[in-house]
This record gives sequence, C-alpha cells and structure tokens, in this order.
Amino acid sequence: AVGADAFVDFRVLGKGGFGEVCACQRRATGKMYANKRLNKKRLKKRQGYEAALVEKRILARVHSRFIVSLACAFQTKTDLCLIMTIMNGGDLRYHIYNVDEDNPGFPEPRAVFYTAQILLGLEHLHQHRIIYR
Repeated sequence: AVGADAFVDFRVLGKGGFGEVCACQRRATGKMYANKRLNKKRLKKRQGYEAALVEKRILARVHSRFIVSLACAFQTKTDLCLIMTIMNGGDLRYHIYNVDEDNPGFPEPRAVFYTAQILLGLEHLHQHRIIYR
C-alpha cells in the first residue's frame, strides 16, 4: 500500500475548486510526479465525490504520451490524492500569455504542433470510448 509518507511534496503547480496539484517525488525511487490533492470537505460540500471517482477511473485507463495517467491513489485524513505522471513545461495558457508578455501567442507552426498534440490526446480518449469534461 502506498500512502502520503511515500512522497515528498515540492511546489504547487496549480489550484482548483477542490484542491491543488503539487509536484512531488517518490522517496523510494526519486521519480517526480504530480499530486492532485482533493480536499474531502470541499468534495462533500460541493457533491464532487462521484466526479473524483470517475476522474480516478479514467486516469487509470489512459496510457498516452499526451495525457497524464494515474500512477497510484490514496487518501489521508483530509484529502484524496491522485498521483499522476508529471508533464514538464507548464500549461498552454502560460505559453500563450507569459512567455512574451508584449506579444502574446506564438507562431503558427508552434500552434499547429500543440493542436496536433491535443488532437492525439482526444483521439486516444475517443478510442477508449471516454468522454470527460
């Protein structure tokens, strides 16, 4: 069984309505992951338990270079934790608005590259008959 003590959290990568995503490292191997911590009280208050379980099942089924997948899941007293593969490089919004603040966006070849990655990820989900968010 894997629990919270198997990982060391680093910095926060993002925040959402139910919790936050942190970069973390597995103590035994040194491998980096993303830890999506979903606060149980917020899940209960906003009736998000079913959505969290659906997300866990989907992440466990997905194995694509263009979509994060579930490495393991566990719970603490306060949180449900989904340990996922980490995608380096930041999110797309960062690249659109923050790389060159005076000139947002990027050249068309780069847009085509990112669009192809998104389409390949969607195609993988479609092949597994998954429609989610």
